[in-house]
Amino acid sequence: MKITGARLIITSPDRNFITLRIDTDEGIYGLGDGTVNGRELAVASYLTEHVIPCLIGRDPFQTEDIWQYLYRGAYWRRGPVTMAAIAAVDVALWDIKGKALNTPVYNLLGGASRNGCMVYTHANGADIAEAVDSVQKHLAEGYIAVRAQAGVPGIASSYGVPKKGKPYEPAERGLPSESLWSTEKYLRFAPKLFDAVRNAVGEDVHLLHDVHHRLTPIQAARLGKSLEPYDLFWMEDATPAEYQEGFKIIRQHTTTPLAVGEVFNSVWDAHDLVRNQWIDYLRMTVSHGGGITSAKKTADFCDLYQVKTGYHGATDLSPVTMAAALHVGLAVHNFGIQEHMPHTALTDEVFPHAYKFENGYMHPGDAPGLGITIDEELAAKYPYQRAYLPVARLLDGTLTDW
Repeated sequence: MKITGARLIITSPDRNFITLRIDTDEGIYGLGDGTVNGRELAVASYLTEHVIPCLIGRDPFQTEDIWQYLYRGAYWRRGPVTMAAIAAVDVALWDIKGKALNTPVYNLLGGASRNGCMVYTHANGADIAEAVDSVQKHLAEGYIAVRAQAGVPGIASSYGVPKKGKPYEPAERGLPSESLWSTEKYLRFAPKLFDAVRNAVGEDVHLLHDVHHRLTPIQAARLGKSLEPYDLFWMEDATPAEYQEGFKIIRQHTTTPLAVGEVFNSVWDAHDLVRNQWIDYLRMTVSHGGGITSAKKTADFCDLYQVKTGYHGATDLSPVTMAAALHVGLAVHNFGIQEHMPHTALTDEVFPHAYKFENGYMHPGDAPGLGITIDEELAAKYPYQRAYLPVARLLDGTLTDW
């Protein structure tokens, strides 16, 4: 089998997605996701100008060699654009391999290690009452793990809180919007939120919270300690992780489990975090971390140190990545939890898929390969539209982490 062609499908069914299709001389094709939220066309250019010409004529079964060729051969390594492009190729090749062998991808990764992947979804509210109501609604839908966010009193706009009546989707058309932030108000507010949520839902529900890189290590340590009575499943992205040793400070002061990594694009971004056991869950996504080939290796490295997976799974990744994450999650021994931010009905229509949700768990399905396709005729009706993530400023106007 040889690769005969590869092309991009750029579409925006409610938000932008970059899909790579790789074709072979046996009529089998595979799909990969190259979406980087707010920088989609940078990945598209990297794939079109630099990667696709190098694929033609290669054996698609040589996933390891092709991965190394694209990573080591380029000399300029890592970074979200490069790694998303590599991931798009790698995931598409695994899709081809599964289809050619007539088996789901998880069987090629060692087979199923569990019956399904526990997932969590997002509950949001403008205030505590709305957040509690949102958590309870998601529990009624069958979720057993829920991330809770709420508007902070005294701050005009808060991370994770959607516009009235709409699902939360931070990427917006036009130039970046700006929001305000107060660490002091947030640190006083967050324990009150989880006191109310825990009292409303009881002890058996898994509760998660995303700090979104907003705190210094000692501030995050204070928050983690104040949240200990509410038994969180994890506290996510407590501080920017460029300085990995910052998590050592947090770990010394709290037993609240720590998760980080949705902005990572290499195992090296988490090397010290993992080997020093400063975190409990690694969130690096399959599509931004180099694909299935590197995701499996990274999971195995984490397993040595009792760190589990917790892959990013927001709507800034296409259903192709959700399928890939579920195949990896079903197979690896140290799976922890999978984020599930459901796509819109239109996105699901453009990307028909075999994966499904039931009673708090998801399964990738047993279709050969990834079990996902794309309706190219429908996708063509929704052209790319430039969109940006917001930025955040402190109350005095200083730019801070969003």
